[in-house]
Order: sequence, then C-alpha cells, then structure tokens
Amino acid sequence: MCRSSFDYEPVPADPEDLKIMRIMDETYLEDPCMGTRCLKILLKREHGVLVNRKRLQRLRRAMGLETIWCRPANTSRPDQRHRKYPYLLRDLEITNPDQVWCADITYVPMPCGNAYLCAVMDWKSRRVLGWRLSNTMDTSLCLGALDDAIEASGGRAPKIFNTDQGCQFTSEEWISRLLGLGVEISMDGKGRWRDNVLIERLWRSVKYEDIYLREYSSIEACWVGLSRWFKRYNTWRPHQALGYRTPDEVYADRAMGAGRHHQSRGQESLA
Repeated sequence: MCRSSFDYEPVPADPEDLKIMRIMDETYLEDPCMGTRCLKILLKREHGVLVNRKRLQRLRRAMGLETIWCRPANTSRPDQRHRKYPYLLRDLEITNPDQVWCADITYVPMPCGNAYLCAVMDWKSRRVLGWRLSNTMDTSLCLGALDDAIEASGGRAPKIFNTDQGCQFTSEEWISRLLGLGVEISMDGKGRWRDNVLIERLWRSVKYEDIYLREYSSIEACWVGLSRWFKRYNTWRPHQALGYRTPDEVYADRAMGAGRHHQSRGQESLA
C-alpha cells in the first residue's frame, strides 16, 4: 500500500459550500435558466450570502447543473402591399422609460397545434407592459396587447414604437392606432433580428423558463402560467443590464423624473 494513501485522512466538505449548494439547488428548481451573475445577486439579497462567480461556477459543475438555452424562431410574415417605416433606434440614446416601446409575436407549442403570444415591452426598463395569448395570429392580438400596455402605463403612449415588418404591424388597423396616439413608428430592417433584440431575448427566457418546462395542454392553463411568469419577471427577477434591478424598479423612475421635471418648470416660472 502506498504510504501517502495509508496516512490520508479525507477532508470533509466545507459547511458553507454545502449551504450554498442547497440554496442553488432550490433556486435551480424554481428557475433553471438563471446564470451565476443573477444567482450571485439573489444569494446576497435574499440569504445574505456573499460569494463570487468563480465559486458559484465551481459548485455548479460539482452539482452537474447547467443553464437551459434556446433557439430562435421566426413568425414574421411581411406584407409587400403595406407601407414600411424606417428604423429610428440606430444610434439613438434611450434614457427614459416610455421613450421607446417594442412589440413582437412568438408561437407557443400546444399538443394540437400552436398558440400565439404577443407582448409589448418598454425598451429602457425591459418591463412587459402588456401581453395577449390567442390561437390566431391576427392584428387583434397585437391591438389587445397594446391596449393593456397603455392601461398599465397610466394612459401614456411612447414617443417611438418599434416592431418588425410582419403583416400585423403593417396593417391599417395597427398603423392608424399608433398614429392616432401621436407615436413615431419604427420598423426593423429585413432580416435584422438585432434591431429588436430585447424582446427576442424575452422570448428566449419565457420559453425555456416556463413554456417548455410546463408543456401546457390548453390555452387557459398557459394563460395562468404566463400570468405568473410575467409578474415574477417584472417584480422579482434582477437584470444585469439594469444594474441588477428589476424592471418594475427601473420603470418606477419615470414618475420621479416627471416630478423633477415639473418642479424645475415651476421654479423657472417663479424666477
């Protein structure tokens, strides 16, 4: 027998590592698509545990946990007869909520076909303002999501609204609705998924964090599940691009900014 093996005494696992791994396992069951950046913030915010990403990555490898990824899908079918609008977001600095909204449609797999999901998102805060689910991919689906978004924003409309060139977003009903609200219309370039990348990233999250895991058997069940997921997305989940704040927290800054704007105008009038 080798002397080093005979004298070796096994080193027990670090109790703190075991504690972190238990929390990681519980979080993975709730959200298998969360990466180490967000996990680091949640450990500190909800459990008071300070840990760096390298340690989390090492423990994830030891536990055999792997983040779920997705593949892109295309539901955009342009209508050549309708007018196309230019892309207005190139080199544009987006500084405030309600400055730019975006919308898109994706499919939801069902046992006997597909349902279709349309969502309206605020570009600055990533907050999902409105969404609708239907078994048909028509303009009324998008108009319903738009109405929900305007209601959620307190009756406000954005300065710019960006979509792709799908027939729903080039239809007369959609265009006239936006023009009636005084909104500037922006559309992605042909084949340019990057022009609307934020909502494309939303589809990746909702599908691999909820839809593909739940395998909803009916539109009613899917509606209930998506309601739960979007609420959690807006109010609970931290975003790296937002400084690990939630979309609701960033979107709430618009009220503070409006208050400061009115206060400064009042001071100018007094002067």
